[in-house]
Amino acid sequence: MNHIYIHEMMTSRVDSVDVATCLSDVVSKMCEKTRSCMVVTEQINGRGHPVGIITERDMVRLLAEHLREQEATDIHSISEYMSSPPICINQHAVLYEALVITQTRNIRHLPVIDDDENLVGILTQGDIARAHFRAIEKQRDIIEHQIKERTRELLEANEELKALSLQDSLLGIGNRRSMEVDVQFTHANAARYKRPYSIALLDVDCFKMYNDHYGHQAGDDALVQVTDAVKEVLRSSDRLYRYGGEELLLLLPETPVNDATYVVNRVLENLRVKNLPHCKSPHGRLTLSAGISSDCQGSKACWTDVVAEADEWLYSAKESGRDQLGYPAGPNVKLAIAKR
Repeated sequence: MNHIYIHEMMTSRVDSVDVATCLSDVVSKMCEKTRSCMVVTEQINGRGHPVGIITERDMVRLLAEHLREQEATDIHSISEYMSSPPICINQHAVLYEALVITQTRNIRHLPVIDDDENLVGILTQGDIARAHFRAIEKQRDIIEHQIKERTRELLEANEELKALSLQDSLLGIGNRRSMEVDVQFTHANAARYKRPYSIALLDVDCFKMYNDHYGHQAGDDALVQVTDAVKEVLRSSDRLYRYGGEELLLLLPETPVNDATYVVNRVLENLRVKNLPHCKSPHGRLTLSAGISSDCQGSKACWTDVVAEADEWLYSAKESGRDQLGYPAGPNVKLAIAKR
């Protein structure tokens, strides 16, 4: 899938409307052309830059509001109803990136932009499904040929197929590879639209001692229970990944550091309530240490800087006694800690 590029599978004849267009005109155009979406653009230097997207879901929401009101309304600009900012993808991205982005965000339409952020096409769920099917068919043909020809090369191909997985097989959450794609995309999008996001690193305390005492199978079961406890209190927009070993990475889009602190403290408290036994821990139960870091309006050059800072605060939490959150200094954050 790393050899299938977005520009090879996108729909290049994309319908777009100017941001000043009346909503009724957009609806008429969607009906006339039987389109499931319209990309909303703003003219900059004679080129259309995507600033939003009107989808069938937006139309359903609008209809529901209208039916509730049961009264005539003025004609509004589509900027009042569009989903903004749009989640866009570069035409040189690969299929794997498109799969991660659409799956984690539960969206069906991706406006495609060039390196200057000009609209050049749109990628739909159907386009991705067809390309994914072609990739699977191609890989299957290769595997069938290798079965007959070279057993060694077949095993290598099977390992490559495993690497294409989006999920960790034990915990049922995103794996390290898909995490890197999602965080990198989130960082670039946050910088482009001047939006905040946060990252939290969560590490199971004294996990080696747990494995040594209870056994590795029990250790795997404990990781599953801890992961489930984390997922129970997350918001629908939060995304959880296995960062490595007993360490999890929590991606919090559109979330400044104060709100991230509140979410992570809820996670830690929920695990405390579970009271999962760990007789070799000073706390007598399974606990998590955490570190958070936030990026606001693209202040950090790279997403790895955000992760590195979260790792530093995680180390600080470990050094301070575990079962707690390490957090950036600042009165607002300290207040959020105090209110947990």
